[in-house]
Amino acid sequence: MRVVALLPALVSFAACRTAGVTAVEARPPIVQPGAPGEPTRVIGAEQAIDLSQVQYIGADIKFMQGMIGHHTQAIEMTDLLRTHSGSDVMKKLALRIELSQVDEIKMMQRWLADRGQQVPTGREHHTHGVALMPGMLTPDDMARLEAAKGVEFDRLFLEYMIRHHEGALTMVKDLFASPGAAQESEVFAFASDVEADQTAEIDRMGAMLNTLMKEHQR
Repeated sequence: MRVVALLPALVSFAACRTAGVTAVEARPPIVQPGAPGEPTRVIGAEQAIDLSQVQYIGADIKFMQGMIGHHTQAIEMTDLLRTHSGSDVMKKLALRIELSQVDEIKMMQRWLADRGQQVPTGREHHTHGVALMPGMLTPDDMARLEAAKGVEFDRLFLEYMIRHHEGALTMVKDLFASPGAAQESEVFAFASDVEADQTAEIDRMGAMLNTLMKEHQR
């Protein structure tokens, strides 16, 4: 009789244990994103805790500081477009670039200030002798753009902005290639967004440039 009485308890215990194991097994996995072009991987809870403590390094600081100046020049280019182009399509492109990059400059300035790092004004590239970030326009390039009007301005703007965006992609590539860089989640997310957004914009501007050239070859 004692054995029979224990059976329900054992069955109940086994059921609870099975349910417990199932609940643990049913927990969603923790996935660590890979760098652009690389696969994601499933990691354990301890690894996730370790990753949450990852700190920035010098390459992250340099990337943020350099990208502020890079974005600032792009905004200077879109400012010219307001008065130098008569194309509504071009003006919509410029507005999209400006809005996204103004917000990103604020984010980068906050990121640097929160970490006690030097926050550039973004206009350092106007200083004589300062090395420009990849893809940035030289003073002569900017002067040529400022002197152009109408269709000629539109053509130069697209050519220069494509080159400018390609430079940003180079900066992202260099960041991801630096050992230990882009491990902090905010840096990784921002650099990944720059790569995705500016790649898409390069494609869009390339199509716009092709259309412009065809229309004015007739």
